[in-house]
Amino acid sequence: MNTNLSTATPDSPWDRFVASAEHGHLLQSSLWGAFKATFGWEVARITVQDGDAIVAGAQILFRLTPAGPAAYVPRGPVIAPDDTRLPELLEAIQEVARQRGAIFLKLEPDWEDTSDVRARLQRLGFQPSHQTVQPRSTIVVDLTPDEQAILMAMKSKWRYNIRLAERKGVRVRHGTAADLPAFYELMRVTAQRDGFPIHSRDYYVAVWEHFHAHDLAALLLAYYEDELLAGLMVFRFGQTAYYLYGASSNRHRNRMPNHLLQWRAMQWAKAHGCTAYDLWGVPDEVGAAVSQGREIPTGEGGLWGVYRFKA
Repeated sequence: MNTNLSTATPDSPWDRFVASAEHGHLLQSSLWGAFKATFGWEVARITVQDGDAIVAGAQILFRLTPAGPAAYVPRGPVIAPDDTRLPELLEAIQEVARQRGAIFLKLEPDWEDTSDVRARLQRLGFQPSHQTVQPRSTIVVDLTPDEQAILMAMKSKWRYNIRLAERKGVRVRHGTAADLPAFYELMRVTAQRDGFPIHSRDYYVAVWEHFHAHDLAALLLAYYEDELLAGLMVFRFGQTAYYLYGASSNRHRNRMPNHLLQWRAMQWAKAHGCTAYDLWGVPDEVGAAVSQGREIPTGEGGLWGVYRFKA
């Protein structure tokens, strides 16, 4: 068991491991750690090795809160929930957290939330948390078929809206750093309209800079004539692309710019070798219903409108 802090680069041994691991995730990449470090987080990594090869591990983020230091493992540890090495790895994570004086340790692993997984974590000393940082449920689009097959797997109304956006003059282009202020203004409009919090402009600039420098992020912007209607940031790591941030104006919504934007993001991901497109976040009730084999409920407000769009 090794504790280290490797260089923030997708070519580092840690990132090569995370990118290829079954339970690897963007939020366990060294680039995400370096990005979070610019906002006051400290980063530590623990690895389990077989000879020179990393076979399991975790990137831990630490931050000082008014009550004391907090330890957080976003979408980690990177290990299967039934791996026999899990108890040893979790004990090593806890030991590092204790050494840093953490008042609590929160894990949000990239595992399916099953009763068996919960029971194993509880046997290892962890308790379910009612306060989550990352979404508990998501929708993932399979990008392995060809583009026509992906389109045909969508609802007919979704395909229609993609073509409608094109017919109504919506055009999508790749943005640059110079477009980030305009994208942030869209984020402010969207947050005010839909009632959700957003980060500072510096946050979006920093995450873009960290990942775009390695061709791991794209800023896609939808225009009608010269007017910016919508935008999104999509990231990729390993074979998965992640839709993390999106925004739209209050004008020309009948031109369906968001449908075309999402399709262009999927095309970008597929062109870069991704086999999955993570739409990042739907209501908890949806994931719970799916995992329990129940009918998916319906709701209003909050993430429900977003869920219907993504579904």
